[in-house]
Order: sequence, then C-alpha cells, then structure tokens
Amino acid sequence: MVVQAEEGRLITSSVRVLVATAVPAERDAVARAFTGDAVTVIAAGVGPAVAAASTATALTTAALEGAPYGLVVSAGIAGGFPPEAPVGSLVVADEITVADLGAETADGFVPVTELGFGTVTHRPPETLVRDIVSATGARPGAVLTVSTVTGTAERAAELRARHPRALAEAMEGFGVAEAAAAHHVPVLEIRAVSNPVGPRDRAAWRIGDALAALTTAFGKLAPVLESWNPYDQ
Repeated sequence: MVVQAEEGRLITSSVRVLVATAVPAERDAVARAFTGDAVTVIAAGVGPAVAAASTATALTTAALEGAPYGLVVSAGIAGGFPPEAPVGSLVVADEITVADLGAETADGFVPVTELGFGTVTHRPPETLVRDIVSATGARPGAVLTVSTVTGTAERAAELRARHPRALAEAMEGFGVAEAAAAHHVPVLEIRAVSNPVGPRDRAAWRIGDALAALTTAFGKLAPVLESWNPYDQ
C-alpha cells in the first residue's frame, strides 16, 4: 500500500500493476526497475492473440485470489516511425489502435468498426499518460498493433497515411488492452524504439539499447505507477 500527500491531504493507493511484455528479455528489462510485489511482470507471448489470452488469465487468476490488478501495462520494444520516434526514444500511447483488423476493399482498407463490429482503439488514462511523459520524457502518440510487422517503405507510408499520429508499431498492445477492457481495468502501452518502421535492416536494429532504455524508463516511472490513484483520471 502506498500513501502519498497531495494538496494537504493523504491519498491511500493499493493499486496492483500487471506489466505484460512479449518475450522474457523484455520482461527482465522491465522487472529490473521494481522491487516488492506491487508490480508483476510477465512474458505474455508474441502477437495480439496470445498476449490477450495470457493477460486475461493473469487478471482472472488475481481476481479469483482476491488481489485484483488495478492497472495493466503493455511494454517492450517496438519499431518507430521516423522522424518523430527515432531509435532509442521512448513512446507512451495515448491511443492503442489495431491497424490491420478489418477488410481490404477496392477502395482500400476498412477498419472493423466501419463494418459494424467491435472496436479498434483503446485510450489510456490521460492523467497517467501526462505523468509518464513528465517523468520520463516519453513522446505521447498512437501506438499501432499489427499481426505482421511492417517490412517495406510502402507499407510504412500506408500506415502513416491512415494513422498520422502513429509513433510506433508493435504486436501486443491491442490484445493486452482488449483483455484489460474485459476486466474493466485501465491500460497503458509503453515502448522503447529499437528500429525504424519500414524495410527490414537487421544491421540497423538496436535491441540491446532499446532494452536498456526500457529499464531506465521504468526506473523513472516506477513511483508514478506505484502511487497512481485510479480515481484521479
């Protein structure tokens, strides 16, 4: 339980935080920033489906044990859209949008919402995004979830045309957000940029640097997450 002072009054916060990464290397990079049991970090798997399933399982288990999570964070490395999100930078999502859930038509891509189904975007708490930007210097913007990583300049340009606020793409955020929404739990997405979105050039990837940036970022925002009051959204 965390007690904080704000404008002469005490606020008690006992929010437990679940951080879902894709792979163990990301999990370990995040976990280095925390001590104690207020934050749990899991490697949920690669892609939106397994990330959703793993996150939902963790949320259900915690709820059944009488210790539910009050915040879910999708975290890891990602491709960044240059020049706004260069390699090594940190991005926090003010919207988590699935980029390839819909239908291809003669007039172009149509998101599933325009077909009359579901949702394509989840929005994290504005105050929490603002606090994370202040604490870490992260760039706020849209983070896209894709099931197929972009590998061409044409695809990168197409995504930016459809999502002009996009800063990064990854493969798990929307799945994590769907699971959180089903449990009525707020969600965040935080990404360290390891490579530019576009043609796959492994020589240009900086995965180690991005993982180090992830550890540094979570070290700075650990107090923000651990003291966050969900009633101050």
